[in-house]
Amino acid sequence: MFLPRRKTHHRRLLQRHHHLPTLSARLHLPKLTHPTQKLPILVYYHGGGFCIESAFSFFDHRYINLLSAESGALVVSVEYRLAPEYPLPAAYEDSWDALKWVCSHVLDQTHFEKDQWITNHADFNRVFIGGDSAGGNIAHNVALRAGTESLPGNVKILGAILSHPYFCGSIPVGNEPKEDIEQNLVYRLWLFVYPSAPGGIDSPLINPLADGAPSLSGLGCSKIIVCLAEKDVLTARG
Repeated sequence: MFLPRRKTHHRRLLQRHHHLPTLSARLHLPKLTHPTQKLPILVYYHGGGFCIESAFSFFDHRYINLLSAESGALVVSVEYRLAPEYPLPAAYEDSWDALKWVCSHVLDQTHFEKDQWITNHADFNRVFIGGDSAGGNIAHNVALRAGTESLPGNVKILGAILSHPYFCGSIPVGNEPKEDIEQNLVYRLWLFVYPSAPGGIDSPLINPLADGAPSLSGLGCSKIIVCLAEKDVLTARG
């Protein structure tokens, strides 16, 4: 399969304390129709169960490159920290910080080093977030956070894309297996990546239907689309 050749570059977003890795991302720029063209911007979070994969892996690079080309969006693919070296909520914090970094380009800050692709081509009236699997879970929780916390420049998220998002819970739904939940791989993975999760498998972070979970009416985006795969183990919950 021949994929469209598109411009990409690696960007360091935030230099943090010495004991934390630099937050970084890969930017994908589609073909422009003119040099000053403004594009929708998509902040994307890769999948991998919070413990594998990378914004710089061959699979994710190829997928996001195609996504950028087909959608005509400037995509910022975030390299968040992974468990077990960095258990959750590290990935959630990195993902929120990356979105704030993107939105900070609307501000006039002398100490802030702006990315030229974002400065020249991002349309901040068309900001989207998205992700697949664990990244879909991240996008969901980032959207909820955006409903209660303001982004730099009061930028608003227009929409969120959740592709077979990773959710779970103690009570099976739909066609989820009815066997002992503690033997379920999806369940065990959550305890591995977030062993101290408040509420365990019924933390609102992994189970949006749990008692006490924030209302979906509080999502900080105007639109949301959830994409599911018929045979995927995450279909019923999504």
